Amino acid sequence: MEDGDVEEIWINSPSRIFAARKGISELTNINMTGDEVKNLIERLLLWSGRRIDLSHPFVDARLPDGSRLHVAIPDVTAKYWAVNIRKHLMRAKSIDELNKLGMFDLEIATFLKSAVNAGLNILVSGSTQAGKTTILNALVGSLALHTRVITIEEVFELKPKLPDLVALQTRPANLQGEGEITLRKLIKEALRMRPFQIVVGEIREAESLDLLIALNSGIPGMATIHANSAKDAIRKLQTLPLLAGENISHKFIGPVVANSIDLVIQLGISRNGERRILEIAYLTGRIENEHIEMEGVFEYKSSENKYLRGLVDFNEILKSNLGVPQDGG
Repeated sequence: MEDGDVEEIWINSPSRIFAARKGISELTNINMTGDEVKNLIERLLLWSGRRIDLSHPFVDARLPDGSRLHVAIPDVTAKYWAVNIRKHLMRAKSIDELNKLGMFDLEIATFLKSAVNAGLNILVSGSTQAGKTTILNALVGSLALHTRVITIEEVFELKPKLPDLVALQTRPANLQGEGEITLRKLIKEALRMRPFQIVVGEIREAESLDLLIALNSGIPGMATIHANSAKDAIRKLQTLPLLAGENISHKFIGPVVANSIDLVIQLGISRNGERRILEIAYLTGRIENEHIEMEGVFEYKSSENKYLRGLVDFNEILKSNLGVPQDGG
């Protein structure tokens, strides 16, 4: 854990312990016993106040240094405790720093800062470890200092340096099955806290509906989602709200998504661990046969190692959103 280059550690079995450095995984020479793994996890969970047992075979927790811990135990796993510790280093915390690292070019950096402060609703998409939280943190950090921001996460990971920020985190139920606080609950509560930007660390299930309703009501926001392309991200966002109940239909959700999301930022990670923005797409607001129209703003061409601008004029995108208040006025 003290190795500054290690991004994540995971344990498949006491003798199969892996680490990822700069996006590349490797098998370590560390060996532990089953009891040592269990004792380690129990010590780590003491600080978080969360628990794991046969009735709750999964746990997601934050460690004192900000790392994220996830554990699954038998009989959900076949034989051994499965452990993931994501250090979430965030070496670069601003859009300018990410630009210098080569995650995108200067033109995109300028566009992103303008898009955020114009109040565009942004969905950050990508695979695991593609840098979604890092990008989201940088986007939030580029907001005007007077913007009141409410962040909502399962485990605290976002660390933007803003003076008017409230961070909310979910909570599992206690031993009696009471006291659970879900993402859906937190989004609803956030709306009562005078937000001028709502940020959801990751949308996976029915909470997507609550976020879309909030965005559709005029409150700017951002979130991340797991998807392989900008189009897949929007298709997924059209599907996840259906988990909220049988009364939610695909015909209802389509127009809500089309009018709630402005930009999709698609990230990717190469085999050598290089993270990069692959495309930025703009939702026009138009929908036909439940298909939401999207236009390219930027696209990375690996064969030419450069970004190509799409047909849509991003200056017009920014102008159309400049009326969104960001100062509480």
